[in-house]
Amino acid sequence: MNNERVIKIKTEQQYFEEGKTIQAYMNEMSTLKEESLAIYEKFQLPKDEFVEELKQHSLHFLTITEDWCGDAMMINPIIRKLAEAANVEMHVTYRDADTDLIDRYLTNGGRAIPIILILNKQGKTLGKWGPRAPKIQQIVNELRATLPPKEDPSFAEKQKEIFASLRKRYTEEPTLWSYVYDSFKETLLAILK
Repeated sequence: MNNERVIKIKTEQQYFEEGKTIQAYMNEMSTLKEESLAIYEKFQLPKDEFVEELKQHSLHFLTITEDWCGDAMMINPIIRKLAEAANVEMHVTYRDADTDLIDRYLTNGGRAIPIILILNKQGKTLGKWGPRAPKIQQIVNELRATLPPKEDPSFAEKQKEIFASLRKRYTEEPTLWSYVYDSFKETLLAILK
């Protein structure tokens, strides 16, 4: 008798099918909901041909996220707005509920979020975007460079201050929203070529 366990590895498409819609996810957020919904209400898609072009492709997006994440608070509503305009289904899976998926898409060895997977009609992963637009990563890197060493007694407090200032900027600076949109659009255009 064979006592070996069969381990079934879920596909990205299975995570998509089991995931919540982005609308349900945002409505059920327990943290940063107000900020995320405010960005969704305020963000305006640029007047360009991209939405129409995106409609020509049978894609869907799977976002690996958590509602406590400041980056996700800003990014998810922007991608949602694009997805809705282009009739692209967007679902969400929680990073910490099943780390198998995020471990396929590590960023510098870490489980950084959000990660947005771009899937075709058959459920094949065509590409990924995230966790940040390069211009936003540059801002984060500059802020991190001001932190004292981790051993410094003031490190935790200074880090909290940086997170708070980033959250404020994420909710109040439309330029940052444009960085996200432009970077995601660039990724999609490269995939669709």
